[in-house]
Amino acid sequence: MNWYYADAGRQVGPITDEQLEELRKSGAVKGDTLVWREGMASWLPYGQVLPARASSDPALPPPPPMTGGIVCVECGKTFQPDQIIRYGDRWVCASCKPIFVQKLQEGAPLAGAMEYAGFWIRFVAKFIDGLILAVPLVILMFTFFFSNFRPGQRATVPWASIGLQLGVQLCYYALAGVYNIFFIGKFGATPGKMAVNIHVVTPEGGKISYARATGRFFAEILSGLICNIGYIIAAFDREKRALHDHICNTRVVKK
Repeated sequence: MNWYYADAGRQVGPITDEQLEELRKSGAVKGDTLVWREGMASWLPYGQVLPARASSDPALPPPPPMTGGIVCVECGKTFQPDQIIRYGDRWVCASCKPIFVQKLQEGAPLAGAMEYAGFWIRFVAKFIDGLILAVPLVILMFTFFFSNFRPGQRATVPWASIGLQLGVQLCYYALAGVYNIFFIGKFGATPGKMAVNIHVVTPEGGKISYARATGRFFAEILSGLICNIGYIIAAFDREKRALHDHICNTRVVKK
């Protein structure tokens, strides 16, 4: 028996009954996760299809408190709690339910679903930011060099060269820190990310704080120190998260 389930607006499957049970035990599939198999008329929450298995899952949280009701992710209209249906982490009114279920069956993008930015588009954004940060550093290097070295001067001890390298490295981290923390904390994206239309957000899609932007910057240094493996894992992660995204619980999405 092959099963399909919905994950962040995507249809996943087919998987076997045993694999579905393992996903439930791991928490990837919960009581409110939409599932479907051949013979079912429509997608239904896992807890309704297999209530015995889902009995150990935590109860669904109450509807989010919203002034005037709950907003349907499809039509954008507001409804009272008894007029709207919960599908996973989204709320859909009765009129939009057929369209919503059809999108799930076809694997089409859902309203309100986040589209995660992949490895290569993030690489391009990082490359653009690197070019921007390189400009003041190159100016600084040439200024230091021409102010401390004269034509025909003999360099007997390499201390000046070593000091220059250390100074440039420290200046780079200081400049990159101010650059990343300010732009991501203020706008949710650096100029490089803005150029390719991607943003850093919370797991719910909200704006991140300056505190989280600061932690993410230092976590990103760790991603680079381990031979850039922290960046590379974004190519294989289900939500395209790099190591610093895992550490700070952030996502990079297309806007």
